Amino acid sequence: MANKISKRLVEAAKKVEKDKLYAVKEGVTLVKETAWAKFNESIDVSFRLGVDPRHADQMIRGALVLPAGTGKSSKVVVITSGENISKAEAAGADEVGSDELIAKIQGGWLDFDRVIATPDMMGKIGRIARILGPRGLMPNPKLGTVTTDVTKAVEEQKKGKVEYRTDKTGIIHILIGKKSFSNEQLEENFKAVANAIVRAKPSTAKGIYLKSITLASTMGPGVKLDTNDVVALTT
Repeated sequence: MANKISKRLVEAAKKVEKDKLYAVKEGVTLVKETAWAKFNESIDVSFRLGVDPRHADQMIRGALVLPAGTGKSSKVVVITSGENISKAEAAGADEVGSDELIAKIQGGWLDFDRVIATPDMMGKIGRIARILGPRGLMPNPKLGTVTTDVTKAVEEQKKGKVEYRTDKTGIIHILIGKKSFSNEQLEENFKAVANAIVRAKPSTAKGIYLKSITLASTMGPGVKLDTNDVVALTT
């Protein structure tokens, strides 16, 4: 089986010119063509940025709703109280509660993808911070997951809200869709992500900001994009 997989990958890689920088439209077409696996592969983009994440003012982090969604269904839990419980349920949250929900998570239940909380519950959520934090699930006001507007927060997560942040090498990896998406959907999602990254450029960052941008499917080869074409899309 390993030989079959390697042969498919080699054949896919042959379609990508190693030193060529592709325009976004061409790159999206190619990354779909080289997604050779039989399952519906995810399509991701990686931005290598000219920032130093060791400095707090150059750590880029945020979230946005992809116009065409992610192609994935997120399980959303809301930790809140009072009338916000019914609001969260009406918005489509998969699990809603307060102290009893916190206790359930303390007991080892982790069958969810996102946690939203209202500000009044953050003191109590400290009890499960060590559980949520390492998994990237801790509610954060900067990401819109600590809010008084639970209806909007749940709807955004269900529509396809994605989070991003620079890793220690200054690279951001972010999902933009699935192989089954149309080219137009992937291009639309990519443009939304690129706009967010470009707008987030720190004033303290020196030199070239967008060093390289690469599209890739889960199992396919990387397709390098022309950063000048990407910048043109964001202006």
